[in-house]
Amino acid sequence: MARIQRFDHVGITVADLDTATKFFVDLGLEVEGRTFVEGEFLDTVCGIPDSRTEIVMLQSPDGARLELARFVRPDHVPGSPTAMANELGLRNVCFEVDELLVLVDRLAAQGYGLVGGVGEYEDYWRMAYVRGPEGIIVSLTERIH
Repeated sequence: MARIQRFDHVGITVADLDTATKFFVDLGLEVEGRTFVEGEFLDTVCGIPDSRTEIVMLQSPDGARLELARFVRPDHVPGSPTAMANELGLRNVCFEVDELLVLVDRLAAQGYGLVGGVGEYEDYWRMAYVRGPEGIIVSLTERIH
């Protein structure tokens, strides 16, 4: 029976690939590779004829991968940079971190503010949503004991 073998990656389309890449590298992801993709393969998969994208693949310390893609052609179509958690579609990408409050302060100093506040769940998890570049919501969570 055909079934999922493993999780591979999450892909996010961005307009400014360098800024988005820097944001995630500053969080602790490492660049696995950067390349351009075009031709029959991309046209077939994304359903956009004559498309070309530049892709950066990032990897977290535990091996999870994040793909950032910038369309060279056709130009990107703006999304909602102020989307909230109740809007349909991909709303956040989550990373477990240490020292959540320190990281939130560091991101705020770089201009990336909280969507809401820092919450605690049953004295076990601390979590915050940060709005990163291009409105991407990054959920940061820390285990507290």
